[in-house]
Amino acid sequence: MEITAAVLERTGDNPRPYAENGPLKLTKLTLDPPRPGELLIRIDAAGLCHSDLSVINGDRPRPMPMALGHEATGIVEALGSEDDKGFAIGDRVILAFLPSCGECVRCKAGEPYMCSEGAAANGEGRLLNGGRRLHDGCGHDVHHHLGVSAFATHVVVDRRSAVKVDKDIPPHIAALFGCAVLTGAGAVVNSAAVRPGETVLIYGLGGVGLSALLAARASGAGILVAIDPSAEKRVIARELGAIAFDPAETDAIKAAFPEGGADVVIETVGKAFVLKAAYAAARRGGRIVTVGLPNPAEVLDIPAVSLVAEGKSLIGSYMGSAIPARDIPRYIAMWRAGRLPVEKLLSSISPMSQINSLLDSLADGSAIRQVMVPDMA
Repeated sequence: MEITAAVLERTGDNPRPYAENGPLKLTKLTLDPPRPGELLIRIDAAGLCHSDLSVINGDRPRPMPMALGHEATGIVEALGSEDDKGFAIGDRVILAFLPSCGECVRCKAGEPYMCSEGAAANGEGRLLNGGRRLHDGCGHDVHHHLGVSAFATHVVVDRRSAVKVDKDIPPHIAALFGCAVLTGAGAVVNSAAVRPGETVLIYGLGGVGLSALLAARASGAGILVAIDPSAEKRVIARELGAIAFDPAETDAIKAAFPEGGADVVIETVGKAFVLKAAYAAARRGGRIVTVGLPNPAEVLDIPAVSLVAEGKSLIGSYMGSAIPARDIPRYIAMWRAGRLPVEKLLSSISPMSQINSLLDSLADGSAIRQVMVPDMA
C-alpha cells in the first residue's frame, strides 16, 4: 500500500533552523503487507522525542535513509498471522521502541530491555523478523527507526513491538506511554526502585524528566528536586510538587539535601557533563540513574575511587528497564487513578506536516512533549 512518512536522507549534516532547512521530508512510500508475526497499524498520534532529534543531528548515527518516529499509538488494521491470539483488527496498541525476541540470554534472564536481537535489528534499521517493509519510488529500501517509524500514516511492526490497551484512551495521551513515560517512570520504578521517603533529584525536565518526576511523587519521594535551565519548565515542576532550581543555583541545590546529597539522582539530559554533576549530587551510598543518550564521543570523567569509597551506584537505564507488556498497563492504571497525570507533559498537538518547525522547539528546549497527528493523504 502507499503511505506517507517523514523520511530523513542524511544524519549529522542538518543545520538549523529545521523549519527552513527541512531535514524531514514527507514522502510517498510503499509499505509491504505484514508478514507472519507482524501487524499493520494505522497511526493516529506520535510524540516527538530527543531520540528522534539525535538521529537528525548525528548524536545517534543510524543507516540512511530512515523513516523516523518511535513513540506512537494506533489501530490494528491487518494481521500478519490470521490465528494471532493476542491481537485483533480494531485493537488500539501502543508501540514500544525495542522489541524483545524472548529467546536470547538476556530475555531469558528477565531483562528483555537488553535484548541482543532487538538491539541488533534497531541498529540495522530493520524489523525483528528481518528485512525492511518500506520502499521508495524506485523500489529501494527505507530503514525503520527502532522497529516503529511512526511519523507516518501507517506502519508495519513486529507484534512484539505492540502492547494492546483499552480503546477509550485518547490517542494524544496513549502515545506518551510508548517512550516518555515508559523511560522516565521506569527509571524511577524499575531502575532506581525509589522507596517512600527517599530524596530524589532529577536533572532535565523534558518528557522523560517530567515523567520521572511524576513517578517519583507517586512512589512517595520525600524531598523532590528538579533542575532545568528553562524557567517555564521549572514552573511546571513546582506545580507538580517539586522544588525546582536553575542548574546555576548550586548552593541552593546542595542546601536542599541535609545528608549531603540525594538518595536517588535521575539524569535525563544526555550530556556527559550533566551526568558528572548528577553523580556528584548523590549522597554517600546514593544511586545515580542515567537515561539520557549522549553523543558516543562524550566521555564521563569521575574519580574512580569514589565508587568504592563513597559506595555510590551508577546505573544505566535503557527504556526504563521496562517490560512494556507489564509496565505500560501499570502506568496507564496509575494515570486513570490520577497518580500519574501524564497530560502535564503535553506542549502541543499539531499536524505532522509541521514536524520540522516542531523540531526547532524541541532542539531549543522550549517544548516538553509535542504530539503529532497525521494530516497527509
